[in-house]
Amino acid sequence: MRTYTTQMDAARQGILTPELKTVAEKEYMEPEKLRELVAAGKVVIPANKNHTCLNPEGVGSMLRTKINVNLGVSRDCKDYNIEMQKVMEAVNMGAEAIMDLSSHGNTEPFRCKLTHECPAMIGTVPVYDAVIHYQRDLATLSAKDLIDVVRLHAENGVDFVTLHCGITRKTIEQIRKHKRKMNIVSRGGSLIFAWMCMTGNENPFYEYYDEILDICREYDVTISLGDACRPGCLADATDVCQIEELVRLGELTKRAWEKDVQVMVEGPGHVPMDQIAANMKVQQTICMGAPFYVLGPLVTDIAPGYDHITSAIGGAIAAMSGAAFLCYVTPAEHLALPNVEDVKQGIIASRIAAHAADIAKGIPHARDIDDKMAEARQKLDWDAQWECAIDPETAKAIRADRSPEHDDTCSMCGKFCAVRSMNKALAGEYIDIL
Repeated sequence: MRTYTTQMDAARQGILTPELKTVAEKEYMEPEKLRELVAAGKVVIPANKNHTCLNPEGVGSMLRTKINVNLGVSRDCKDYNIEMQKVMEAVNMGAEAIMDLSSHGNTEPFRCKLTHECPAMIGTVPVYDAVIHYQRDLATLSAKDLIDVVRLHAENGVDFVTLHCGITRKTIEQIRKHKRKMNIVSRGGSLIFAWMCMTGNENPFYEYYDEILDICREYDVTISLGDACRPGCLADATDVCQIEELVRLGELTKRAWEKDVQVMVEGPGHVPMDQIAANMKVQQTICMGAPFYVLGPLVTDIAPGYDHITSAIGGAIAAMSGAAFLCYVTPAEHLALPNVEDVKQGIIASRIAAHAADIAKGIPHARDIDDKMAEARQKLDWDAQWECAIDPETAKAIRADRSPEHDDTCSMCGKFCAVRSMNKALAGEYIDIL
């Protein structure tokens, strides 16, 4: 019989849960060491007790960097079958988390399908769902309405919820006083900002935070403290609004831990490269080591259509500097709802960033696959190279499209291939070039 409420509660009681044991094995970490990190809030294991098909993962800077994939329908793109195709593609390509950001139609059946069929962690942003769940405009919703949607998502089996608890009525004056180029670009943050402006009330996710903690404790839902004031352009990075909200998120982290509720803290979106490491350090200090979940960060504002690349650059630096969880960005960022190919490109870019950071951090066995690839390349063993590749199908297709005359070369170098020449030279063989 389960004698604990949350993974943090169990860890603090000295209990090694099945989920914790699974994560410890994946991370090559002693279970007792992992238990200490979960108890301290430095690692979270998002695992709603109603998500019975979950393949659990740990999120923390000392573990492998995890990636999240945002999906979901909109009014303009409303085919749930396509979204499910994206989900399966994401899981097959190694994404550890799926966030359903649907903003149209009857969202509950799709959300329940995810928590009954998808082994990845499932996250949501309940405020997105509130308007369409009640079929009423934002200003007509009460604080109770918004909190009841959080409970609904918890009951549905969602493992983590993004809640913009750190934006308050004080933020309204800050945004008006400290002129930003992009104001608030967080969709959830803008909705809460608008709700406060229209109703004159305080942010319900802040005002009734204790009630939300009780819900999360009951279902073991991890809170992802949303950064409503994250910068949406380089000019707004690391400004007063962003940092003051982060201070408030640190306070809310401590309050969650007092109730054994697991917490991640969300981080900036657009940040110049030279500010990324400092942002990670400030968060780790203010939020006492709680896992940091970043969108990108994007290191330039001028690359629509290529923002999976700008994000991967920033994500690699962020993860190397202490971020634990990367939210992928696709080529469609700022432009459209991503299609299946966009999702694939976003996942690949984020996985490369996460893997590169894990090597730099010295995560156990992170570089093993790279060493295997080096051995395969030295032997010109193409089949072995496909086994090591992060996207073998693309690699195979490129080689097949421009196949070389000789199998032990590629169409770039032919017999000028350095690897071929060195192998032959060291073996004392004649090196034929023409």
